[in-house]
Amino acid sequence: MKTPEQFLEENGFVAAADLDRAALLSAFISEMEKGLKGEPSSLMMIPTFVGVNGKIPEGSSAAVLDAGGTNFRGAIVSIPPKISDKQNQPMPGTKGEVDEETFYNAFAAEVKRLEGKPSCKKLGWCFSYPAEATKDLDAKLVRWTKNIKAPAIVGQFVGKELLKRTGGEGIAVVNDTVATLLAAKATEGDKTYSSYIGFILGTGTNTAYVEKNKNILKMSGLDPEGSMIINAESGAFDKAPRSKFDDAADAKTGNPGIGLLEKMIAGAYLGGVGLEIYKAAAKEGLFSKEAASALGGLGALETMDFDNFCAGFKKEGRDNVLDTIFSNPDDAKMAKRLGLPVFERAAVLTAVQLAAFVIKSGEGADPSAPVAINADGSTYYKTRAIPFDATVRRELDEMLVQRRNVHYAITPQVDDAPMVGAAIAAML
Repeated sequence: MKTPEQFLEENGFVAAADLDRAALLSAFISEMEKGLKGEPSSLMMIPTFVGVNGKIPEGSSAAVLDAGGTNFRGAIVSIPPKISDKQNQPMPGTKGEVDEETFYNAFAAEVKRLEGKPSCKKLGWCFSYPAEATKDLDAKLVRWTKNIKAPAIVGQFVGKELLKRTGGEGIAVVNDTVATLLAAKATEGDKTYSSYIGFILGTGTNTAYVEKNKNILKMSGLDPEGSMIINAESGAFDKAPRSKFDDAADAKTGNPGIGLLEKMIAGAYLGGVGLEIYKAAAKEGLFSKEAASALGGLGALETMDFDNFCAGFKKEGRDNVLDTIFSNPDDAKMAKRLGLPVFERAAVLTAVQLAAFVIKSGEGADPSAPVAINADGSTYYKTRAIPFDATVRRELDEMLVQRRNVHYAITPQVDDAPMVGAAIAAML
């Protein structure tokens, strides 16, 4: 019988230990540079016109809206990070199609509620949908995701339209990854950071970093001495080595061929990759007939169950289908040896992309002023199968500190980072 390692290798799955970090780093940085030049690239490298210069005085505050998935939130955010007067409401368009007035009036009513609070003349909006950023910190909606039904809003500058209904003087609209980057500034205190990275690894993934204007060659008229945050849309990177299992899982998604790195590291997809591995292994005779038969009837596998099984963790109140399928100890041992490499590979690929952004920032030479990485998301912090954060840090130490004498710091996790970051965008 083949070993799990032989089976994975024969199907094109490159184990974490065998991933060529140097080649992947080179490919990632090359895609970034192409995107900044406006050349064909898997990375969009979207200029946001948001900077990070300036110290936020303690006691500053702003009103914040956070439009995410099923809900939107409003709150007052003050520095040091403190959130008050938070209120959740259903996101307009989640319970049926809404027109333009219904959509904006819901947000305008929340702004009106917050206007009565002290020291809240500034307004930030974390708008987590595909949008084109503008120089005046507005955002033009490109398309809806997350099943929002408000077609009249597509193509509109959402900040401008909201201000028409509130009479406000200004608003800073940023996406969630940019806001996560800005939230790192809230952790500064007496520390000095040379640059900032915002990273989300949850259901999906994305990265934002600070780039020098002189390197953003696809845009003219920028101050060459300045810099701004770039929203890389890094989950679309397509140069990582893929296996037959990745291709099979991708083909069953609603957007095959799109977001290929995301589908190798993010929570919405790891279970699907694991299921393809298990089903193929069953056909190769790596499991008992009973397990193989049960796998044949399994239509989907949630990443939570895949992770908990590989970790040997039983979540109270939640039955895990894999515990039943692999009740035979030999099957369970084989399944874990086949599953753990999926999480190990995800951690290495995560570290590679973070290292690429640190290197591309051109900062971090001084250990007393590292590049700050604000990591957010359930997959990054709650994966159980391996010590995910520790693995990423170990890889970053090797790729950055030991090989390049470039220094980074993963900042303390910021609660409600998108809201805090949106407030900072307004303050700056």
